[in-house]
Amino acid sequence: MFVKKTSGPRTATLPDGSILTVADLPPSDTRWVANRKAVVVNAVRHGLIVREDAIARYDLSEEEFDGWVAAVDQHGKAALKVTKLQKYRER
Repeated sequence: MFVKKTSGPRTATLPDGSILTVADLPPSDTRWVANRKAVVVNAVRHGLIVREDAIARYDLSEEEFDGWVAAVDQHGKAALKVTKLQKYRER
């Protein structure tokens, strides 16, 4: 396997002990599910990719990405599910 040379880290250890690598990032044309959103949020939090790079790579708005981060902070990964938006949305 060929790994492109990058200036940043290639792996990050998450609080649960699992290891996240650049190879674990979803493709840029992905269908968004809660797990993939959580991977992107964790990659940014742990310095695997920069926030601006994630937004550009996945063609996200800043508000959308910030919404993912806030949902994970407040309610965990389950809040990223589209079917749970109403339950976790602030009124």
